[in-house]
Amino acid sequence: MPLFAVQYVYDARDDRRSEVRAEHRAWLGDLADAGTVLGSGPYVGGVPGALLVFRSDDEAALRNLLLEDPFAREGLVAATEVREWDVVIGAWSRDA
Repeated sequence: MPLFAVQYVYDARDDRRSEVRAEHRAWLGDLADAGTVLGSGPYVGGVPGALLVFRSDDEAALRNLLLEDPFAREGLVAATEVREWDVVIGAWSRDA
């Protein structure tokens, strides 16, 4: 199944994001338990965003899934970039 790198750019509402963070992480945790999310976390150094790695049948299905993210539902994600990722080396590679 294809892998996708998803980059979130957050808006400036840190306080609201803090209020929704537990729900956002629970949503991601459920997807991780199902094998859909392979990794996720915020950027460090004050950069308002995060990198997430997903397994998905295709980009359209993943974009629909991302709409269910509590951060997205609350309008806290200013921009989303989705890129299919061909991992050729490492634990997530096709041959691993």
